[in-house]
Amino acid sequence: MRKTIIFDLDGTLLDTLQDLCLSVNYALRRCGFPERSLEDVRTFVGNGVRMLIHRAVPQDTPQPEEEACFQEFRAHYVLHCQDHTRPYPGIGEMLKSLKEKGYRMSIVSNKLQAGVTELHQAWFQETIDVAVGESEGIRRKPAPDMVFRALSELGSTADDAVYVGDSDVDMETARKAGIPCISVLWGFRDRAFLSAHGASTFAVQPEEIPSILSTIQEN
Repeated sequence: MRKTIIFDLDGTLLDTLQDLCLSVNYALRRCGFPERSLEDVRTFVGNGVRMLIHRAVPQDTPQPEEEACFQEFRAHYVLHCQDHTRPYPGIGEMLKSLKEKGYRMSIVSNKLQAGVTELHQAWFQETIDVAVGESEGIRRKPAPDMVFRALSELGSTADDAVYVGDSDVDMETARKAGIPCISVLWGFRDRAFLSAHGASTFAVQPEEIPSILSTIQEN
């Protein structure tokens, strides 16, 4: 019976889009680049903040200028990552229910580890035991390294785990880690996009997660 759940963070547990967009546009303005819309930023997230900035700056931006923009973004986001960020409705109740049922849970995120740790402590320290973010020596998703580190810290294995995420990156991460994936529909990607990238198990609302987990156990 699978009793370990690996959660993505942005777009799955937390609605971080507005704070990300505000910090991206702050950095773009500081560097003299055109700003991006909220919907632009929605499509840019998922592969870490360096890739977020790479996608946000104008095409063919010289690397030193892109790096300067990234540093502006990071400095601003560290100070403002919780201005508007909140768990999606129903997330807290869902996590509490799973905790009471004996599930062990972790976050894996392409955010920098410092940011993941801060957000974990602010919102999820009572229900989620482990939080793994980007750090030196560990490859970002969709490489499975973060998942394997989380499983190791939880004392669990891939055979005992289910992945929950909102993007194609999450599906590929789960596939490479050898675990089933639940794709959520309240995050940064819609059903059509996720289906086109191979998703087959969907959660429309957080409260559906426990029953979907039961279905996965039966299969």
